[in-house]
Amino acid sequence: MYNSEHREINNGEGRRLNREVEAEDDDEEEEENGRGLNAWERVYADDRSWESLQEDESGLLRSVDNKTLYHAQYRRRLRSLSSASTGARFQKGLIRYLYIVVDLSRAAAEMDFKPSRMAVLAKQIEVFIREFFDQNPLSQIGLVTIKDGVAQCLTDLGGSPESHIKALMGKLECSGDSSLQNALDLVHDYLCQIPSYGHREVLILYSALSTCDPGDIMETIQKCKKSKIRCSVIGLSAEIFICKYLCQETGGSYSVALDESHLKDLLLEHAPPPPAIAEFAIANLIKMGFPQRAAEGVISICSCHKEAKVGVGYTCPRCKARVCELPTECRICGLTLVSSPHLARSYHHLFPITPFDDVSPSISNDPHHRLPKNCFGCQQSLHDPGNKPSPFVVCPKCKQQFCLDCDIYIHESLHNCPGCESFRQSKSANDAEE
Repeated sequence: MYNSEHREINNGEGRRLNREVEAEDDDEEEEENGRGLNAWERVYADDRSWESLQEDESGLLRSVDNKTLYHAQYRRRLRSLSSASTGARFQKGLIRYLYIVVDLSRAAAEMDFKPSRMAVLAKQIEVFIREFFDQNPLSQIGLVTIKDGVAQCLTDLGGSPESHIKALMGKLECSGDSSLQNALDLVHDYLCQIPSYGHREVLILYSALSTCDPGDIMETIQKCKKSKIRCSVIGLSAEIFICKYLCQETGGSYSVALDESHLKDLLLEHAPPPPAIAEFAIANLIKMGFPQRAAEGVISICSCHKEAKVGVGYTCPRCKARVCELPTECRICGLTLVSSPHLARSYHHLFPITPFDDVSPSISNDPHHRLPKNCFGCQQSLHDPGNKPSPFVVCPKCKQQFCLDCDIYIHESLHNCPGCESFRQSKSANDAEE
């Protein structure tokens, strides 16, 4: 009896020890698989993993071609903008003064956006600022934050993306409530000083579900409407009546982001210049200076930072003051300083590039149809390693074929079609010979 009980106890302890060893092995394996990742990163990596798979023609699962999906989304956005611009001819505001209002109240610390709303906002604002100045080189941006019921101006209106991004990354702290009225009052005071040719805009990234205001916000909204300030709001939580009312009264747009990719798309929709308000859609003559680049090795005092610099900067053609970068406004005489490429890039919004035509899969898979071997832009092969034709597009004017990467580059960088340019150059050369 003693021996059998002793054996049963030993067997029970052995099974328990085996289970503990197996559990430790599983924990070690999980730690190895998720080494270097925090808990929220592992959850985010495993969340909705089925969305990265799709079914092919034979019924087998394969990974999604993110490049093709991104190109399809880009083409849809490009065609919608093109149809809107060709359907009705309207004037666009090329010199924009935009304030970005960032809600850093306690609602921005919510983790429905991984790792938090604040972190996602900071990342996407950086992308938007660079894209904004790439498409609007003559415009300026300022940053305003809301927290603890107070609106604070983080950066003044300026044309340097690096200074705005650096200032924002150093102030990422969430606390208190959000006050929409205080933010509108602050940006109204700044934008009222903008000249008549400047287009006044406010983009509010709102995380809270309420606003803590010291007075009547309806009066503030009417004041912004009277000052021709276009206010747009992108919400991160849910639709709010006061934000929708603000956008309707001032002629802006209101939308709510579903996830991080949707937030990026909504932000980038504000990068191209919007239609001008009727009262601003008049001709204005603006004095601009085209400064010369300073010679290498010359030491001079920069009027922007008020310190001596060597061989970096530009000289104002009116007062001969030194500035660091373009475009900007001379601190001495107030002349707007730009370069000719900046002016040319701004004019591209008035004469947009015609979207290229997609080639249907039936044509690309037809063996009797002669397909090009290389892209006209980058000269890369239009066939994949399996010698199957890759998706490509065709210019409707010159009928040259381009790969997807060149299609995105030509339209996003606001360049002319290389095929049309080469045809135009060859035609002018032939005319000269004749």
